[in-house]
Amino acid sequence: MEYLAYIPSPSRGVIHLGPIPLRGYAFCIIIGVFVAVWLGNRRWIARGGRAGTVADIAVWAVPFGLVGGRLYHVITDYELYFSEGRDWVDAFKVWQGGLGIWGAIALGAVGAWIGCRRRGIPLPAYADAIAPGIAFAQAIGRWGNWFNQELYGRETHVPWALHITSSEGGRVPGYYHPTFLYESLWCIGVGFLVIWADRRFKLGHGRAFALYVAAYCVGRGWIEYMRVDDAHHILGLRLNDWTALIVFLLAVLYIVLSAKKRPGREAVVEPGVSDGEADGTGDAVEAAEAKEASEAEAPEDEAEAKDEAEAKDEAEAKDEVEVEHEAKDEVEAEHEAKVKDEAGSATKKS
Repeated sequence: MEYLAYIPSPSRGVIHLGPIPLRGYAFCIIIGVFVAVWLGNRRWIARGGRAGTVADIAVWAVPFGLVGGRLYHVITDYELYFSEGRDWVDAFKVWQGGLGIWGAIALGAVGAWIGCRRRGIPLPAYADAIAPGIAFAQAIGRWGNWFNQELYGRETHVPWALHITSSEGGRVPGYYHPTFLYESLWCIGVGFLVIWADRRFKLGHGRAFALYVAAYCVGRGWIEYMRVDDAHHILGLRLNDWTALIVFLLAVLYIVLSAKKRPGREAVVEPGVSDGEADGTGDAVEAAEAKEASEAEAPEDEAEAKDEAEAKDEAEAKDEVEVEHEAKDEVEAEHEAKVKDEAGSATKKS
């Protein structure tokens, strides 16, 4: 059957720059991390935190998250690495794909907790700030599966079907549901949902993050049901479906209990942050204020100096006048005394 429209798969997922391999999967993960940190930083500053704090804590959270994501994948799909005919060394080849979001979030939270504890910051407030950024990072990261031609759904005839061309690893070339695209779009929707709900309801104490988790689990449930790659099943459902269901219930329970126990949001998210310091402009603001104050005081100083000079001139002029008057009085007194003496002498002679 000829398909008039479909999503082509890349001919290769890696480009070699000399001896250095540039892998599309890794680039998607890295770009996603940068987006999450950038958006998280903006939201953290808006909540009253200091610029750069999100990135500092991400230094702990990201490595922990990558290790956790890989561990979850290897543990739940151990037969891909430890069964007969498999090479266990492949378990370390992250660039070939295989990061479980459940493990990434769980162990990434441990790394974030360590970073927050070192800075004296409440973990729930930090989680709320980065929640939508994580959703957008997942949306970008899912395109790494497109580069690796993996995690697609059942065969389909829809115009947006994904054309799989590789036959490696048991793949069968054909046209399938692009579940990577479905999840990418769903994550974008989740990110905007969290941003809207946070602005509308002033979510705090970890409830924005819990909303992200719950909303993601809803989408992951139906998307996981469409996938056809090998997976462990429990009571007819894939393991990731059960995980999504349990995590969804826990997230909703947290939102309900947290709203009753701690309504509203945190007044202070990062102790010791002064006004203007959050966005890194504190020094500039202080300098500008000092300059304005000095400029405002300058005219006053000039006026005071002018008044003092005028007062001094008046005092000097007054002193000069008084001296002249005194001299004049002395001359007049001497003249009168002389006249009086002359008159007395004339009287004696007569």
